[in-house]
Amino acid sequence: MTTPVQAPGGQQLAESAGRRAIWLSVAALAMTFMLPLAGLVMAVFALIAGIRALPILRGAGRSTGVAVGGIVVSTLSLMLSAGATAMQLYLMDEYSVYQECMRGAGTVAAKEACFSQFRDAAAAKLPPGVIDVLGSVQP
Repeated sequence: MTTPVQAPGGQQLAESAGRRAIWLSVAALAMTFMLPLAGLVMAVFALIAGIRALPILRGAGRSTGVAVGGIVVSTLSLMLSAGATAMQLYLMDEYSVYQECMRGAGTVAAKEACFSQFRDAAAAKLPPGVIDVLGSVQP
């Protein structure tokens, strides 16, 4: 029986795989708050990178904490961005009307009226109580 031979640079490969997983997941979380659809795509890449880093780290005898952290953060990013993207798609018509209203609004009062109209239209489409939770959020 022979002992397995590690390729030179195996430790560096393992460390870079773990770092890649965590950095991609942090970037996915940041993108989720700026562009939810881009955050969704990046979260999928981060999740794949984290899953692929696990056997590399185990094979090199390194701790898998960084990869597991990347998987957890990218899963959270995936759920948040999927929810935000679904909400955007669901309220697409109402948001388009809101944008058109804002283009024509020249005063603060007109802009507030546009937002009130958007909030009322979204409240009619969403389940009761959701707008109360998101009441302080403006698009």
